[in-house]
Amino acid sequence: MKKLYYSIGEISELTSVEPHVLRYWETIFKELSPRKNKAGNRIYREKDITFILQLRELIQEKKFSTEGAKRFLENLGPDSQSTTEDLSGLPFETQKDLKEIRLFLKKLADKL
Repeated sequence: MKKLYYSIGEISELTSVEPHVLRYWETIFKELSPRKNKAGNRIYREKDITFILQLRELIQEKKFSTEGAKRFLENLGPDSQSTTEDLSGLPFETQKDLKEIRLFLKKLADKL
């Protein structure tokens, strides 16, 4: 089910990035700036999910420093959707679904 907004807990579960890491990344990457609702809770959008997945890949999987990831993304340009494969020709919903499947399979493989 497609949603307009996601909570930090939902984003954490979807991306496998801890909430405290997400809050830290907000202080470093200006592209990651979720709005806050009336209660002060962060609300993330689809574009935030894509960016968080990109950061997770660079920082947690490829072991970039946060500064290195920042420089890499600046050189990559705003039109890039993925650092390892070109999904830009696919509709956003398909890109998101493929990333969710990849995360699920990775979690499943880690359990084996």
